[in-house]
Amino acid sequence: MTEAVAGIQGATRSETAPPPTIWTKLAYGFGSVAYGVKDNGFGYFLLIFYTQVIGLDARLVGLAITTALVFDAISDPVVGYWSDNLRSRWGRRHPFMYASAVPVAASYFLLWNPPEGWSQIALFWYVLVLAVLIRTFITFYETPSSALAPELSADYDQRSSLLSFRYFFAWTGGNAMSVGMFLILFPAFATAAIPNGQFNRDAYSVYGIVASVLIFLAIVVSAAGTHARIIHLKPPPPKRTLTLGKIFKEILETLANRSFIALFLAAMFGAIAAGLSAALSFYFLTYFWGFSPQQNGLITMGVFVSAIIGSTLAPIVTRSLGKKRGAMIIGITAFLGSPMPIVLRLLGVLPENGTPFLFYFVLFTTMFDVGLIICFQILSASMMADLVEQAELKTGRRSEGIFFSASTFIRKMVGGLGVMTATFVLTMAQFPSGAAPGQVPAEALWRLGAFYVPTILTLWMVMMAIISTYKLNRADHEENLRRLAEGQAG
Repeated sequence: MTEAVAGIQGATRSETAPPPTIWTKLAYGFGSVAYGVKDNGFGYFLLIFYTQVIGLDARLVGLAITTALVFDAISDPVVGYWSDNLRSRWGRRHPFMYASAVPVAASYFLLWNPPEGWSQIALFWYVLVLAVLIRTFITFYETPSSALAPELSADYDQRSSLLSFRYFFAWTGGNAMSVGMFLILFPAFATAAIPNGQFNRDAYSVYGIVASVLIFLAIVVSAAGTHARIIHLKPPPPKRTLTLGKIFKEILETLANRSFIALFLAAMFGAIAAGLSAALSFYFLTYFWGFSPQQNGLITMGVFVSAIIGSTLAPIVTRSLGKKRGAMIIGITAFLGSPMPIVLRLLGVLPENGTPFLFYFVLFTTMFDVGLIICFQILSASMMADLVEQAELKTGRRSEGIFFSASTFIRKMVGGLGVMTATFVLTMAQFPSGAAPGQVPAEALWRLGAFYVPTILTLWMVMMAIISTYKLNRADHEENLRRLAEGQAG
């Protein structure tokens, strides 16, 4: 009997476990608030906080984040493989989820409360160490938690529905913190000395408290809310003697899949583009478009609508077009449309800053485009989930953790390159450090847009070209489930 067949027949839980209830989906989805809040803070506020508020050189911030990501990325495959093989009375995933709650929340709080009076080098090491700790601790939650998706449902359409909840809460949770910053904290911390509260460090200190509490609650609620499903989750592979060489062999055997390689490489370029877009988002809102903190808050609030659009659209696209075809159509539309307002400004088509039309134009185009991007992300994640059964047929092992750790690995490994790319764009644009809104030369603002647009379009179009080589469709997935069921029946 081959190892693959032995592994399939060794499974003790049926592929026909009861479908997840709405409450299970809500609990599973709500857990992504933790990663959404962390990702939102790192992507949108960390660079501007440490450069414009604390005064740390932008190149040092970018170097700290990128260096931390390189070290931290090692934890992803380790945790993924570990959670695939863990044996405990709480299953393979939940022990990691419960254990991560306090460390993630505590380290995230410290990041937004740096010591005062430290030198540039001391602050660099402070950001670097905390970035490593936060991202490592969040891995112990996010990777096992994400890996639950293929276990909670094997159905082709149901997985897109399940992941829609996860992405809805990830975007909504992170976005709620941004809205709170712009509409509540920044106005509350505006003073005579600092008229724009966006540049008051006390606002970020309060943010650190609120965000840390929310991260803790999201992790605990999700772990407890999916605890009852442990009995229906997949068991670990049969016991075997593991050596370092065998572990690497099993990981490579699992990931040696053409469709996985397509998603992995596409995610690499997508993560760089996302990091670049997030890092410069508020530079464009505050400096390029000249919006007030209140207007920025309203635009950020539009993402709530975007999350509804994306999470509602993804299951519909899955049923009507299939995941790959739908992802291609939605993705190309979204990524070509995203920088269009900036292009129109560079061409002199849009009116001057301060006009009502400009604000509403940016508001509604951003709202719709982000909705399409969220839909694309859900479809891509669902495509990754469908590779689990294909790999199980080949190896006899359930390897959800390895597949989803690959996704977090690539986001961490190259996401910092997006921030680094943003610092290069700022440098090429000769963007002044520490400048208040209205004090940046028009030439620098024009260069900011002119360097940003071709850079991000190139990254996104390369990503779409790679993802077009993904091969698994609905019929293939259902055939994989049928063969697994036959093997399990013996």
